[in-house]
Amino acid sequence: MGYLNNSVITIDAILTTKGRELLAANDGSFRITQFSLADDEIDYTLYNPTHPSGSAFYGEAIDGMPLLEAFPEESQIMKFQLATLPRGTAKLPVLNLGYSAITLQQGATVAITPQTLNYLGNDQVFETSGYSMTIADVRLVSTFEGTGINTTAATAANATATQTIGTNVSSTITGTQFNLRATTVNTLFGSNSTLLSTLSVVGLDSGARITVPITITKNTQS
Repeated sequence: MGYLNNSVITIDAILTTKGRELLAANDGSFRITQFSLADDEIDYTLYNPTHPSGSAFYGEAIDGMPLLEAFPEESQIMKFQLATLPRGTAKLPVLNLGYSAITLQQGATVAITPQTLNYLGNDQVFETSGYSMTIADVRLVSTFEGTGINTTAATAANATATQTIGTNVSSTITGTQFNLRATTVNTLFGSNSTLLSTLSVVGLDSGARITVPITITKNTQS
């Protein structure tokens, strides 16, 4: 990882780990159909409307901030995607999963139905395009599926959701409801009594994002 020279305009485009996986499959599943923009590195509190040199310099500190090179781990980049909202929007949309943290015993299940608050003038709404959910370590669950979105891409992602390739153990699915079942494989725990990971959910229309911890607790045998 390095920094880009922000004195010139640079387009630094790479494939994510998931993109490389699809390209390597060589089965036609690699197709770029959309793109997104984000402003992860920008600290807007640096905007200074009292700059002594006048309005042309209000954003000087922001313009001078370093920009990171693109890197392939999709769970660590583009966390703050830009979204188009109606003029006059006073509140940004936020996601509500019904959980601030999730703890499951081995073999236990949970169903998560995200809702988007403050979106399009509604207190709560389900987004038409659904939501994506990424688990950082899919080995912690034996079932990881999304329902409610029946596009080809969503169906393909859900069909291979619990497969791991090499060292890549994260997995992303799409839906309006997500069903998880905790692993029953004891060897994953080693000498530990719990396994920890994270769930990241993104609204595919609003761009709103939330990340919550998930803990899998080993069953104790008497």
